[in-house]
Amino acid sequence: MERIVYERMAQHDTSHWWYRARREVLADYLKRWGGLPRDARILEIGCGTGHNLPMLARFGEVDAIEIDETAGAMAAERLGKPVGTAPLPELGDVPRGAYDLIAVLDVVEHVADDVAALRAMAQCLKPGGKILITVPAHQWMWSAHDTVNHHQRRYSKKTLKAALRAAGLRWRKLGYFNSLLFPAAVAARLAGKLTGKDDSDDSPPPAPLNAAFERIFRLERHALGRIPFSPGLSLIVLASPSG
Repeated sequence: MERIVYERMAQHDTSHWWYRARREVLADYLKRWGGLPRDARILEIGCGTGHNLPMLARFGEVDAIEIDETAGAMAAERLGKPVGTAPLPELGDVPRGAYDLIAVLDVVEHVADDVAALRAMAQCLKPGGKILITVPAHQWMWSAHDTVNHHQRRYSKKTLKAALRAAGLRWRKLGYFNSLLFPAAVAARLAGKLTGKDDSDDSPPPAPLNAAFERIFRLERHALGRIPFSPGLSLIVLASPSG
């Protein structure tokens, strides 16, 4: 990702509606469907500034990886211990068979060989371990945001399932989320393209709107995985080795 992305993440990860609500949506999803042991070992790959680490720590002992030095230093401060730097797809110095959960939250879309990355993650799981994956949805929604974030692709259900299958993974609870705000996001994206104002600025909107968006997005935590959502901005899945 470009430097400005990490700078904005550091500036806004405790205040922006998307970060704040998504953490609670993911926490409820893991609580309901994760099936993790009490002493779970968890690894977040591509942790950025570490804003998800306190949420993941509710479920066990957390390790983290971040290849950007500045963001990794912030994450290490939040985590209270060093953050690894092993890159995908190899994960060269990550212990195999060590983790009950690996979280890759809007990360796989950055990797040229997503299948190789998923295979390497699977090797790092304990028997019965799972990979929590979120990715951006709908290639037709490609914008300047994807470009500045160095995305390789956006996913459909079909292409995400194909990558999982090729990596030897099975899945459950695969579906869309961030769906309630999807119509507004589509309208904003189309307006930007039509007016030539398609930019990568993801700063929070004015405070009342930021609060409203957070409340709306947080509502999804009650139903995610229980009922199929209509198309949304993202896809989520729990995956595990097929063997």
